[in-house]
Amino acid sequence: MEFGVTFQTDPPAKRVIELTRRAEEHGFTHAWTFDSHILWEEPYVIHSQMLAATERIMVGPFVTNPATRDPSVTASVFATLNEMFGNRTICGIGRGDSAQRVLGRKPATLGQVERAMHVIRELAEGREVDYDGTKVRIPWVKDGRLEVWMAGYGPKALSLIGRKADGFILQLADPVILEWTKKRVHDAAREAGRDPREVKICVAAPAYVGDDLAHQREQCRWFGGMVGNHVADLVARYGEGSEIPTALTDYIKAREGYDYSHHGKADNPTTEFVPDDIVDRFCVLGTVEDHIAKLRTLEELGVDQFNVYLMHDAMGETLDAYGEEIIPALSRTARSEGSQR
Repeated sequence: MEFGVTFQTDPPAKRVIELTRRAEEHGFTHAWTFDSHILWEEPYVIHSQMLAATERIMVGPFVTNPATRDPSVTASVFATLNEMFGNRTICGIGRGDSAQRVLGRKPATLGQVERAMHVIRELAEGREVDYDGTKVRIPWVKDGRLEVWMAGYGPKALSLIGRKADGFILQLADPVILEWTKKRVHDAAREAGRDPREVKICVAAPAYVGDDLAHQREQCRWFGGMVGNHVADLVARYGEGSEIPTALTDYIKAREGYDYSHHGKADNPTTEFVPDDIVDRFCVLGTVEDHIAKLRTLEELGVDQFNVYLMHDAMGETLDAYGEEIIPALSRTARSEGSQR
């Protein structure tokens, strides 16, 4: 299993660049950033500096969307960064929850996301696309390569991921929900004639290493609120008692609105409805040993990358714990199991 880390692009940007360099030194393979241009600093400008400060780590948005950013422009950004830094970018994409809602708009449709995935990948890799009836190609792209991973929770989104995406982004670390979503992605891949193993699985969640579990929960409770926005959309679309697992939907019954001005922040006042058991299930908390145990479970369920949402008051300490203890421990387990086969 590979490891990624996601940052909010809060100022100063140099802090994100420093942490990216530190993550690469610790063995992380991917460094991602949120993409919500009103709430945080412009990610692609910072991506250029993240890439310049490192040698191997892959960099990309977690996640962009086709509504606030025209897909042809997004493709050109990736193609440019790849030309500069040797195909070291990756595109995470979704419907644009915070990026759109903070502007008073609805997230993009799945149809828009599907079209954008095609346009971004094809143009960034140098191929021609039909763009609203006009044939276009970026002429200067040579040997471009770009994977496009999609985030989603609901049945229709999971079907699209299985049919079209290079990777599946699940923003929570609950093994029960992972199994449910993974099955639907894999079923859709098979129906489309794909090998399900072609669709990489990325689980993303806040991770906080330490002994004070109560404090960790308070620092990460915001995540249950963020996930709750997507769950509320699912309930509105599919209704209660649908095929959506109750493990995902029950906890939002006490939800009363959401304050996007505190999105992704530990002090978000509209996430008090999130109970401790949801924080524990959705996040990875506790001691080093607790992290290793949960990550082994996720790995056994087929997760290709665990992505640390590094958004709390112990970023450096958690990053170091992963690099010095957790990643090496899981690597030793993988090598041991490989030698026994």
